[in-house]
Amino acid sequence: MSKKNNIDKQLSSIKNILIKQNLVENPFQRQEMSRKDIIESHIQKQNSTELEKFFKKLEVNDIAKILESLMEEERAVVWDHIDISRRDDVLLEVSDDIRMELVSDDAPNKEQITVIRVFDLFKGRLRQIPIYNRKDLEKARPIWVDLVTPEIEQLEWAREIFGAHIPNPNELTDLETSARFYIEDNGEIHLHSNFLLDSTKESKNVTVAFVLKDKILFTVRNEELPVFRLQRLRARAEAGYVSQAKDVLLDLYAADIEYSANALEDVYSRLEKVGKQVVRSYMTNSQAATILSDIAIEEDLNGKIRRNVMDTRNALSFLMRSKLLSVSQHEDVKEILRDIDSLDGHTSFLFNKINFQMDATVGFLNVNQNIDLKRLTIISLVFMPVNIIAGIGGMSEFSMMTSGIPWQLAYGCFVLAMIAIGLFTFIGLRTLENKRIEKLRSENFSDK
Repeated sequence: MSKKNNIDKQLSSIKNILIKQNLVENPFQRQEMSRKDIIESHIQKQNSTELEKFFKKLEVNDIAKILESLMEEERAVVWDHIDISRRDDVLLEVSDDIRMELVSDDAPNKEQITVIRVFDLFKGRLRQIPIYNRKDLEKARPIWVDLVTPEIEQLEWAREIFGAHIPNPNELTDLETSARFYIEDNGEIHLHSNFLLDSTKESKNVTVAFVLKDKILFTVRNEELPVFRLQRLRARAEAGYVSQAKDVLLDLYAADIEYSANALEDVYSRLEKVGKQVVRSYMTNSQAATILSDIAIEEDLNGKIRRNVMDTRNALSFLMRSKLLSVSQHEDVKEILRDIDSLDGHTSFLFNKINFQMDATVGFLNVNQNIDLKRLTIISLVFMPVNIIAGIGGMSEFSMMTSGIPWQLAYGCFVLAMIAIGLFTFIGLRTLENKRIEKLRSENFSDK
């Protein structure tokens, strides 16, 4: 009971810090101050330092419980203030859904990306073996060798020690299916697959090369991917999660489909926010332009997810046709393919939703354009008779007709007549428009 009370107290302290952060952001945004940026930066730095110190004192399991108790937006802020060296341990303690969310949002550490990772099996779990030089790699008995932006020297180590034809990630390109999935004469299995990378800056598909040789899986790519980190965490946390290299391969494909599904859920939520703007009764041209830009971004991401899912289906179909899998692995592939089929329906629905919202937004632009054209038409109709009178006033005959009248009086009366004719035309047009609207209303009422 005291443990629970302690967690509640810690959670309350964190929420108070987050509330103070919100109070800092809002008032200053409405005030124009010469030192506004300096004051905001100073207070935000204080809050950030307070959060970092707070989490350094907590145990890993306490941090995990706090993260699970926070809202998604709060969790994202708090996660940025947890020390990078402790994040993997925290991820092992949180639930699977939150782990996926945090791994997707977490920016990889550059130093961690450029290191060759080697894993073996230890007590039914993946264990990472530290590799500092060639001798460390020669001593290893891995089931998975993960190369992310490897140096040429590291590639040569792996090729010479394990005798595998490992491609250079800089040379991975979009190839035909027959060139991306194949088996060499020496039994090496080669697969080149696209994996989704959905980040706040951009979303794209990253090509990953898989090589299976002598019960060792080699993975090569140019960027760190959340799916691979998630797989490493799960295999560390759960005994028996993987037992051989093919299990790692299939679990990576399964995690990629799960990651794509989460990305689709994010697309759903963002399109819901856009939809609330689209169904409004009025929209300015600048608002419509912003909405069209947001919709285009979601359409692009949806297309990348669809392509990624199709590529995964092709890779799994190749493995099944090649009869390289055991009975249990075959069943796992069937389960992944069923998940892929369900995602196909979601991507198709989202395409229809995107098209509807885009058509509706373009419709608002057309309505605004019609309103502008209507105003120009009314202005031209009002001033058309005035222009005719003005033309008559500029003729020499008018000067002859008003020769006995002082020109100030003659032209003053002429200007008043022009204004009166313009007002009469405008009032007449408004009256006709009101009568037309009343007639349409009465017809609609009678139809009901």
